[in-house]
Amino acid sequence: MSPTLIKIYHSLPPFARDWAASARGLQLRRWRYGPETQQLVEEALEREAWTAKQWADWQKVRLVEILHRAATRVPYYRNLWATRRRGGDTRLWEDLANWPVLSKPSVRANPEAFVADDCDTRRMFCDHTSGTSGTPLNIFLKKPTVHYWYALMEARVRLLNGVSRHSRWAILGGQQIIPPGTNTAPFWVHNWAGNQLYLSANHVSAQNALAFYKKLEGFKPTHLITYSSSAAALAREFTAQGLKCSTIRVAISNAEPLLPSQRACIMDSIAPQVRETYGMGEVVAGASECAHGGLHLWPEAGYLEVFKDDFSAPVADGEAGTFICTGLLNPDMPLIRYAVGDRGVAPEWGRRCRCGRTLPLLKAIEGRNTDVLLTADGRQVFWINPIFYGLPLAEGQLVQEQVRRFTVNLVPAPGFSTAHEDIIKARLIDRVGEADVNFNRMVKIPTGPNGKFKPVISLVATEGNS
Repeated sequence: MSPTLIKIYHSLPPFARDWAASARGLQLRRWRYGPETQQLVEEALEREAWTAKQWADWQKVRLVEILHRAATRVPYYRNLWATRRRGGDTRLWEDLANWPVLSKPSVRANPEAFVADDCDTRRMFCDHTSGTSGTPLNIFLKKPTVHYWYALMEARVRLLNGVSRHSRWAILGGQQIIPPGTNTAPFWVHNWAGNQLYLSANHVSAQNALAFYKKLEGFKPTHLITYSSSAAALAREFTAQGLKCSTIRVAISNAEPLLPSQRACIMDSIAPQVRETYGMGEVVAGASECAHGGLHLWPEAGYLEVFKDDFSAPVADGEAGTFICTGLLNPDMPLIRYAVGDRGVAPEWGRRCRCGRTLPLLKAIEGRNTDVLLTADGRQVFWINPIFYGLPLAEGQLVQEQVRRFTVNLVPAPGFSTAHEDIIKARLIDRVGEADVNFNRMVKIPTGPNGKFKPVISLVATEGNS
């Protein structure tokens, strides 16, 4: 949404913001679900009993289709193979082992170059994702791909936990649904088209907890989708004030790892069950937790390899490394051997879980942690990546040094100027209140032992950062 439209939206009274949210919800519902959704869900459920060989055969056929389309119809890959041929490279593109590892900066620099030449991006869904890199990325998808992805979510997340998209549900997220500076309820909007209550994670605090609780009890959602850190912060406030939700059957965490301490406090006051999920806007990998604690991979989403951190070779069996994913769902913007920015151990195939399914089990995922920010009025702000959206940046990182003092480390891309720094500062202040914001332009943001940098670092002690 453009800054002008955001200002208009924020100027609306609460009931009108509900209308606007519902109009957007209707648009998203049409993109996410169609007449074939139920069939896609049923097919996904049937595949959950497949053997490892059945999955291997299915992925092999799909991989050949994806590689062929990428090499012949996608400008970036077509140019890659043409350059190789001119240099005397005769290796076959039909073999995935002959493809190089693809980095996020390569996609970020020119996302349209990864879209097949028989597609029109103006008629595609554009998703903005930054994940754990801290910098935005545009992903283009046609409606059938979006339908397939959301059918997997319905089968593997909602139905698995006894709820559905037709149920009332709530989301605790980081979108700026509330005007900046608001310190009184409502801290939410209704998306009636999607049976959804959207709660602002950026307004969770001790003084606002009772308002959140009363709204949840009045709306009566069956499930909550949330960042694990956001839900844990709200749960701690509920527990401190003796509040306990009565209608939420399950809380579903996304975008971050779910820590045992977070699970415990969420179960104490928000939902009796908490389920972890794993995925990204690039739709090249997905996984969801069952009732027995297993994080089951979705093989339809992508072909997963685990490489050494320098990308030189695959790791040994059982060894942790960098996830390299080849997407199998999106033939119109295929990402081949894409480094998603996460680390972990290769999944186990062929073993039946106690839940009865044979979907491969994914072990612990590393690298999705991020700190939370503490504001002067006691709020904890979790989702800060949108301050970098739409700007010419290669990398961006926010460091909170004191409650009201921040440093923004950034690696500029061509066209970046002080005007863009002003935009970042304004967006940050919208979320955390008045603050001293300094900028540090760098050639590269230093990374940790896992080869990644945290997009948000807080040096201010909070429970979420401990």
